Amino acid sequence: MTPPVPHPSSSEPPRGDRPRTGTARGVAIQRLTFSDMPQVLAIERRSYAAPWSLAMFVLETAKSGGLCVVARAFGSGAEGSASGIGLVGYAIVSKYDDAFHVMNVCVDPNRRREGIARGLLEHVVERAGGDDARLTLEVRPSNRGARALYDDLGFLSVGVRRRYYRDDGEDALIMWRTPATLQGRTYDIPGADDEGAGPGSRGPVPPDVPDVPDVAGVPRRRGRS
Repeated sequence: MTPPVPHPSSSEPPRGDRPRTGTARGVAIQRLTFSDMPQVLAIERRSYAAPWSLAMFVLETAKSGGLCVVARAFGSGAEGSASGIGLVGYAIVSKYDDAFHVMNVCVDPNRRREGIARGLLEHVVERAGGDDARLTLEVRPSNRGARALYDDLGFLSVGVRRRYYRDDGEDALIMWRTPATLQGRTYDIPGADDEGAGPGSRGPVPPDVPDVPDVAGVPRRRGRS
């Protein structure tokens, strides 16, 4: 694990961590540290009926090669810190072989629709290699907002995981962002039909990830969207 990022003493983000395109004004994207866990868990629990456990977050952030980042809001009104620096979102991304798997992207319910999720994902894509990167994720077909964002960022739906979400049995769309999908193609996704694969089709899946038990020993899917 990389050393913790020191919290800036001023109300402005440090040089090099300025908001990126699409990110809400006054929000900077930085790597996640263990000291961020209390705020991460607070947002997770406010956002989901079946939140990730602390053990699941620790397991993912401890892996080498991943891209686990947070969005910090700078300013006198920022919640969560007396210094005016509050955590408002996060993205948990793991590395498998030559692909990055977007596991969990979440924004504080009070700060949604401000471009924070877009900023987190744009940062991840840039760090993963930009247009040369290979990223995959699962998303609920019913989550139209997330699907629209992923579409806009170049992800393409290539298959389905049946009854992927254990809370309600909803399927998951499998989406990839690769050099080919940026052209509307799938030739660089193993097993994909390059004629195009839309929602509901059979297609390749991201690297299989075993279920991880939470602190109560109940296994849960890791995918979030």
